[in-house]
Order: sequence, then structure tokens, then C-alpha cells
Amino acid sequence: MATRTWISGVGDDVNPCSRTAPCKTFAGAISKTAAGGEIDALDPGGFGGVTITKGMTLDGGQGSGFASILASGTNGIIINAGATDVVTIRNVSINGAGTGICGIRILAARAVFIENCEIFGFRSTGTGAAGRGISDERTAGGELIVTGTTIRNNLQSAVTLIPASGSNRIIGSIDNCWIQGNGNSGVVVVSGCLMTISNSIISGNTVSGVFLEQTAGLTECNIENCVIAHNGTGIVVQNGTPAARISNSTIVNNTVGLLLTSGTVFSYRNNQIAANGSGNAPTPGATLPLQ
Repeated sequence: MATRTWISGVGDDVNPCSRTAPCKTFAGAISKTAAGGEIDALDPGGFGGVTITKGMTLDGGQGSGFASILASGTNGIIINAGATDVVTIRNVSINGAGTGICGIRILAARAVFIENCEIFGFRSTGTGAAGRGISDERTAGGELIVTGTTIRNNLQSAVTLIPASGSNRIIGSIDNCWIQGNGNSGVVVVSGCLMTISNSIISGNTVSGVFLEQTAGLTECNIENCVIAHNGTGIVVQNGTPAARISNSTIVNNTVGLLLTSGTVFSYRNNQIAANGSGNAPTPGATLPLQ
């Protein structure tokens, strides 16, 4: 198997996936790509959904446009790799076309990097991961790093960290992303996971911008230099003792700014929380010093 393989809109999966004889789909190239290798798109095209079972990189390219996955009625990408594997998805547009199940569903891997992607239109009404942009369900824990990505117009959440009860902690990071117009929440963090969101816009999500719930473990979310606006609720903390820490962020024009059912929203006193229908203050006394 080759360390680097190639796909093209005019390729053929019977080819060896070389630069001069590229394959047609991600699924066709993956069996010809060595673990730790890379599949690169030569030109824009629709390259189909794929299940990734080993560490590798999918790079959709740039230039005149990047690679697309049209996932009508199915999942875009499923990641079910080894416990030590690292998977990178870069420069890929993943379109659920209104009936897709889940954009990227993560079942197993040590670390997953999602860079400069578009994930939208996953509006399946099924159960489980249906309607999510990114659904990280790893029972063995791991890292999820999402950068430079837009996740919009999905029926449920844009990004969800939701391991099985009692599993190891998933640690997530979202930076420089647009999370907009999803039917439920922007970012959902539950069951003892840890998320850090920075330099991002979270807006127009029907239920909430950020949702924290603790049914097991310590659920935490750090929010730095973000705009959270035009959501049903800006930040929800409920059940158990989840903790949100907000710094240098603007939380405005939500129906409810901060919904403090249970748990704590800490503020570093450098935030702008105003013009929400209600919930314009963090947990009383929960202020943190700038150092």
C-alpha cells in the first residue's frame, strides 16, 4: 500500500490511486493507503462517504474548490480506528442534503483533527447521532480538535461530546469556528467531558449556544474570546455540578443569556453579558481574578 494516494472527480476506483491514475472515491482509496498515510484530492469533486479504520489524513485540497462528500440519507465520515491512531480530516465539505444522518461520527481513535471543513445539512430525525454535525462517542476517551470549520443547519447539535457512562474523558478544542443555525444546540458537552472553545462565533442555534450537563464525571467548558448571540439560551449548565468558565466573551441578544439550573458559570470579569431577555449575570459570587 502507498503512503500517499490520490483521488479525482474523473478517477476510477480500479486504479492504483497514484498521481497519474487516481481513484474516484475516498472509500476506493482507503484500502490502498497505508496506515499513517494520506489521501489527497487532485481536483474538486464528490468523493462519497467513508469509514476510517486506521490512522490517516484525508485532505480535500484547495485552489478552485475542495473535496465534497454528499451524504444524503447516510453518514458522511465514520471514524472507528485503533486506540493509538490519529485521524485528520482537512479541507472537506460534508453535505447531508437535508436527510443525512451525521457529518462525522467518531467511535474510536486516540485523536481526531478536523481542519478547514464545512459540515451542514444533516437533518435526519432518527435516534442516536442523527442530526449532528460532529458526534464524538468514544468510550475510551481521546482528543478532538476542530479548527477553521463551519458547522451549520443541522437538525440537532453542531458538536457533541457524549461518551458512554463511565468511559474515559473526551477532551475537545474548538478554535476559529462558526457554529450557526443548528436546530438544537451549538456545542453539547456531557458525562464528564472537557471542552475549550476559543475565537469562535456561536449564533442562531434554536435551543442553546453551549449546553453542559453532568450525569457522570466532571463536565467542564472553557470559553475564551467568543461571541454567543441570537440563540435560544447562550449557555446552559444543568444536572450535577458542570462548570463553565468564560473570559473576554460577548453574550448578547439571546432569549436567555445564562441558564443556571445547576452547576456554575464562572466569569473572569472581562465579559460583555447584556441585552438578553434574562440571565444577564453569571453565578453569584463565581468570579475569577485575571492573573
